[in-house]
Order: sequence, then C-alpha cells, then structure tokens
Amino acid sequence: MSLPPAKQIVVITGMSGSGKSTAVRALEDAGWFCIDNLPAPLLPKVTELSAPGGEDKKLAFVIDVRELRFLSEAPRIIDEARRAGHQVDVLFLDSSDEWLIRRYSETRRRHPLAGRGGVNEGISRERAALKELREQAQHLLDTSGLSVHELRRQIQTRFGGEAQGQLALTLMSFGFKYGVPSQADLVLDVRFLPNPYFVPELKAFTGRDPKVASFVMDRPETSQFVDKTVDLLTFLLPKYQREGKTYLTVAIGCTGGKHRSVAVTVAIGERMKADWPSAHVFDRDLDKE
Repeated sequence: MSLPPAKQIVVITGMSGSGKSTAVRALEDAGWFCIDNLPAPLLPKVTELSAPGGEDKKLAFVIDVRELRFLSEAPRIIDEARRAGHQVDVLFLDSSDEWLIRRYSETRRRHPLAGRGGVNEGISRERAALKELREQAQHLLDTSGLSVHELRRQIQTRFGGEAQGQLALTLMSFGFKYGVPSQADLVLDVRFLPNPYFVPELKAFTGRDPKVASFVMDRPETSQFVDKTVDLLTFLLPKYQREGKTYLTVAIGCTGGKHRSVAVTVAIGERMKADWPSAHVFDRDLDKE
C-alpha cells in the first residue's frame, strides 16, 4: 500500500490580535487550503483526507489558545507530521504588549484568556501557554506597527509560491528612531550618507520621490554601498538556501526611515530582482510621523 503524498503544511500560531486572520486570508488568496482554529489532534486526519483530491495542495492550519485543552499536544503532533514525511513550518505571529492592548482597545473584543485582570492578564497567560510552540517556530514575525496590507505582503512573500524553490528575500527600509526590526536577519546602516531631511526643498518628500532618490543615489559612496551590498547578498543567498533557510530579511536603516534608507533599499531591490525574483521591498516606517 503506497503512502499518501507528502504535503507542505504551515501551522499558523501566535498571540491573539497579532494578525492570524490576515495571514490566513493571504494564504487562501495564494492558493493554500486553510482551516482556522483547528484542534491539534485533528491535524493528521485532515492532512490524510486532503491527499486523494489534490496531491499538490498546500495546507495551512491555525492552532492557538482558542482550543487551549489541546494546545499542549501541538508540538508533539507537529513533530509526528514531520516524521511522516510532510514539510511542516510553524509561523508564529507576535506583537508587543503595547500593540496588542491597543488592538483590543480598538476592536473592543474580549481576550480569550482574560480573567478579572483584563487584557493584560490574558496576554500574560497566552504567552506562557504558547511558549513551547514559539520555540518550535521556524518563522517568527513581529507584527507590531504593521498595517494589514504590510502583513499580507510579508506573508505572501514567504509562502506565496513565487519563484518556487527560491529563498524569499525581503529588503526592508526602517528608521532607527522606531527600533531595529525584530525579524531582521541582517541589519545595514546608511546614516553615513547626507540626510535629505535637512534640505528644505526635500524634507517633505520620501526616498521614493525622484528628487530625493537622486540626492541620495547620485553620490559615489552610495553607488559603492549598493554594489557591495548586492555582491554580499549574491554571495550569501545561495549558501543560506543550501543550508535550508527559506527566507531572509535584510533591514536597511537611517534615522527616520523616510529618505536615505528608502532610496537605497529600492535601488538594491531593483538590482536583486534581476537574478532573485523573490526579492520584495518593504518600507516599514515610510508613513510614520
């Protein structure tokens, strides 16, 4: 008797309010078969039942504290699915307590683990309950400050199926004043470049404006930086991929994340996409005050 074909499975988990519903919708739009709030013990059976009708189907399951009584079994069940030959990635979505509290305040929804201590108590209990799954995650994504559209782009970059078999590369501009992105694998600093913020006629524009881009890019040191960064990534990416890494986030920062880092990130992205189609440019702090 032949075994059912191996499946590609993503287990979406993480903090309530961190964007799991957005992640599910993004994967559905990318062609994945998704089930929200799946009790962990049902994962093997659902995977088995999906085999006859579609050998190439990708599966995504949300497993979180809404099914708290089964949550402790999830790490073991995930390991068993891997031993059965399936490719299983765990995506853990997280946010700072401040952002989670803000989102619950905006939606006026009750935290699933909130007791008399309210949202704060619920968040603390949830972090403890999810500790083992978080440690098992291959993909850890901090959604603090991300809009729905930004989160959607990040999910589809990692799992959307473009450039099949190729490591997903995200090039992210950011501002150091807002903190270094927690999901960054490599961090580069372009604050050595002259700052358009101090040029009155450029201050109000961003690095995506041609005037600002020219101010930043028309300098020998900028061209050298872009060339050396492209060379570095061209050298590194195949080696990361060979070792099994499926995505890489390169964060390029300036002071506010609006001018220098944006222009440089766009330039590097344009260069990388020629040989690395999965490259995706994302401006984290472009719209912040």
